[in-house]
Amino acid sequence: MTSARVPDTLWFTRCPVPTATGVAADRGWLEGEFAPDGIAVRSLQDAEPGADRATHFTHALPGLFREGGNVPALWARSRGERTRLVGLTWIEERQVVLVAPGSPARGAAALRGLRLALPRHPVPIDFWRAMALRGFEGALASAGYGLDDARLVDVPADGHLGQWAAELDALRRGEVDAVYVKGALAVEAARRAGAEVAVELDALPDPAHRVNNGTPRPLTVHQDLLDEHPELVARFLAVLLRAADWAADEPAEVARILGAETGAGAEGVAGAYRPGTHRTLHPDLSDARLDLLAQQEAALRAHAFLPEAVDVRAWADPEPLRQARRRAAAPVGTSPRPTP
Repeated sequence: MTSARVPDTLWFTRCPVPTATGVAADRGWLEGEFAPDGIAVRSLQDAEPGADRATHFTHALPGLFREGGNVPALWARSRGERTRLVGLTWIEERQVVLVAPGSPARGAAALRGLRLALPRHPVPIDFWRAMALRGFEGALASAGYGLDDARLVDVPADGHLGQWAAELDALRRGEVDAVYVKGALAVEAARRAGAEVAVELDALPDPAHRVNNGTPRPLTVHQDLLDEHPELVARFLAVLLRAADWAADEPAEVARILGAETGAGAEGVAGAYRPGTHRTLHPDLSDARLDLLAQQEAALRAHAFLPEAVDVRAWADPEPLRQARRRAAAPVGTSPRPTP
């Protein structure tokens, strides 16, 4: 550890999806790891009303660990925020293209010529719009088509309550022919709307067609914290690895945690996540995942979501995770020294 002052608080933030961070938080293991050092560990989502929750997207908080969608993470780095990529997960989270009840459209090829809903939210980085765009792009590409082979329809989403509400309302009114949705709440929203599945993106055999905001999902940390306190970063990541190990043997508990994290019921969670999801929470920085994230970066840049290019491999730092694996593998109560 460097001579820089040890922070009195570490922050974490995660998206309402399956994450090792969410599991570790539920079990109280992050607080337990750092309490002996007098360091508080706090969730940005549970902070007092005056907290700057926008840092979930901007990552402009030096003591913050973020495990969430790649669109805001890439955007923050593209804007010049000094973050480092320290892990990636790949968790299949149900992605589907829905059509109105009675529509004959089935399969990716059937999207050709249809009116596809692109929501527009009044936020600095519209990750909802990026998700829909990339979902349709992946589906069309799987059938040999591109976005130019369909009609993209803007759907203003301000003033709508609930995820996917604007798009599903537009589908119900007949203003669009298809909408993209993903995750547990989407399963429940689609059921309420009576919408039918035209394309199951999870069934597409090429993972490149399933690349989106959550696939792969990055784990990032601020460069300042990593420079000044690399041991704290390694310890934090080691807790996440142990949480992922625990989750692999606890499917029922992970389902409970997912329900709390997503705000969805048991049916929504079961419909959104494949059996075995509890065994897929371990982060890594494999070449395959880095390549898929680089594909996402190129696509987001091509669609003008990123102001500047992000060199994904230069952004990634494998050393914190390497140190964390040594710590996680060590017997409880020991503290291995960092290796040169």
